Amino acid sequence: MRRFLPLLLLMMTNISPAQTATPPVAKKDPHTTEINGHTLVDNYYWLRDKPNPEVRAYLEAENAYTDSIVKPTEPMQKKLYDEMLSHVKETDVDVPYPQDGYFYYSRVEAGKQYAIRCRKKGSLDAPEQVVIDVNQLAQGQKFMSLAEFEPSDDGNLLAYSTDNTGFRQYTLHVKDLRTGVDLPDHIEKTGSIAWANNNKTLFYTVEDSAKRQYRLYRHTVGTTSPDDLIYEEKDERFDVYVYRTRSKGYLFMTSASHTTSEARFIPADQPTAEWKLIEPRKQDVKYQPDHNGGFFYLLVNDTGINYRLVKTPVAAPGKEHWQEVIAERPDVMLNHADFFKDFYVLHAREHGLPLLRVVNLASNAAKNIDFPEPAYNTSSYMNAEYDTAKFRYVYQSFITPASIYEYDMTSGASTLLKRKEVPGGYDATRYKVEQLNIPVTDGTTVPVSIVYRKDLKRDGTEPLYLYAYGSYGISIDIGFNANYFSLVDRGVVFAIAHIRGGGEMGKAWHEAGRMMNKKNTFTDFIDCADYLVKNKYGSKDRLVIEGRSAGGLLMGAVLNMRPDLFKAAIVGVPFVDVINTMLDESLPLTIGEFEEWGNPKQKPAFDYMYSYSPYDNIENKPYPNMLVKTSFNDSQVMYWEPAKYVAKMRALRKDDHLVILKTNLSPAGHGGASGRYDRLHESSFDYAFILTQMGIKE
Repeated sequence: MRRFLPLLLLMMTNISPAQTATPPVAKKDPHTTEINGHTLVDNYYWLRDKPNPEVRAYLEAENAYTDSIVKPTEPMQKKLYDEMLSHVKETDVDVPYPQDGYFYYSRVEAGKQYAIRCRKKGSLDAPEQVVIDVNQLAQGQKFMSLAEFEPSDDGNLLAYSTDNTGFRQYTLHVKDLRTGVDLPDHIEKTGSIAWANNNKTLFYTVEDSAKRQYRLYRHTVGTTSPDDLIYEEKDERFDVYVYRTRSKGYLFMTSASHTTSEARFIPADQPTAEWKLIEPRKQDVKYQPDHNGGFFYLLVNDTGINYRLVKTPVAAPGKEHWQEVIAERPDVMLNHADFFKDFYVLHAREHGLPLLRVVNLASNAAKNIDFPEPAYNTSSYMNAEYDTAKFRYVYQSFITPASIYEYDMTSGASTLLKRKEVPGGYDATRYKVEQLNIPVTDGTTVPVSIVYRKDLKRDGTEPLYLYAYGSYGISIDIGFNANYFSLVDRGVVFAIAHIRGGGEMGKAWHEAGRMMNKKNTFTDFIDCADYLVKNKYGSKDRLVIEGRSAGGLLMGAVLNMRPDLFKAAIVGVPFVDVINTMLDESLPLTIGEFEEWGNPKQKPAFDYMYSYSPYDNIENKPYPNMLVKTSFNDSQVMYWEPAKYVAKMRALRKDDHLVILKTNLSPAGHGGASGRYDRLHESSFDYAFILTQMGIKE
């Protein structure tokens, strides 16, 4: 998805950029596009030419300008970094999880950027074996991301994939865990991977030139002959994904677009078997298969957008044999089902919050896991074993650190295994959490989650921070982040708006903020900000907003629509050049995302998208202060979108307010740096900007 994805300035004087440093001026080199009766003129199209040394020179000049502007805040950045670090337990270990006779876990060591993946055989008292030390993989690299991590069933081999550029191009490796040495097996540009049951056959997917996972291959470990091509997806809207069921009974290959899917399967102990289709694809029908006993279980949206659960015999999986297990309900979204030998756990959403429902397969008795707070997040932990009555999950909220529980599916009791320790004097009782339902223009109510200090007066003068995303049906649930308290402890009211386009209120919430309904996302955000100001949660003169990726599109749109409402904005890795990007089918994600945004080659879609595209709607008027951020190697929103946006904003806007561009020119990705200490530095930079804009000096 484009465009998941969770700030500094001139201190508190009224110094203008012109009085401190001169911003770079990008040259204009008009590029025209004729489309749907329009002539689009892009003066900064040349910034797309990544190998051109002029491009890098321009980005370096922007960084130098930004550095000069934010230099007075360096002491604050240092203070914030030290503060954030003080809330991190630098040497720590995760809860081990059982898998095939081993206990696997990750740990971190003080001073090291990355996790160390380890295991113990048979018992937690056994000697530790380091499986992968990501710090060693990162030696000599400025970026390192570990994606796939799949041990073979016998524990002898590890298939894993890494990216050292930030461009999400992963290389598949196979490590012999008996010797600690990587085998010659080395496959570029891979995505998902899955073992067959014979401990030597790997299935993997690879990407095409537009970074679409489009082919499935079969590989025998240790061989050098060409791998067998199993499947190639011809429809450019669709991506291919392979996985093995927890039961180890079957391998599934799914082909899925944003709106449609189909799945094929083979027995996992027959890697050369012919892949069989469960049910052919049908436009706007998606299904997700799992396995238990003699049945496949499918979450499917054929009778309603919030999905139902059906089962079908493995021997005859077609739709004519489907048996309904749970009907689709308009008020409950079924997201996922985890199947175990005797139970399954249903992941759903109701009333804007996630829920976990445990169902006994024999009796059909069901029970929800209870959660105590008004706004929270919960998800599965590592549950690798199939024949078990224990289910592990993570619970957290604004004020409750990530907590790993083990739920006994027989007794219905949850046991806390570990709560993430927050050093540095953190005290949850100091804070108040609210879940508001804010009425917006068309009568819809939008949930907004808020946290602030209990001793805050809330008289309408407080600094206010508002974040949102609102795309792809992704839910921004309320997790714990100790960094937030560097704002909240300084009196900031911290709010997240769960606007339409996300998935917080079910699939209909997504539908109401995509395609030809996309503007609801923007008006929801504006209405939420207005409400918070009018109801004295903060002052608009101290209101800083933030969105990243598709949330950066949100920022660009609302800044064009209501620039008077906000003091400042962080516009992170922003998808702001909507028309030009969606006209370029060679770019990653574009074709598949016609089903999220629309295809601008079609005039009705073009007219609607053009009416909100941030880059195309910059005007000669005052705008708030802005920090715009990107990475040179971002593969989801190309660096040139924010670079062009800043160049055009400077050329057209009518004010002396600040607009600064910060580009990570080192290897870095859509989410920025990869190392945990590097990420803290990025956060301290951002938070210094936020606080300075709010009038908070230390």
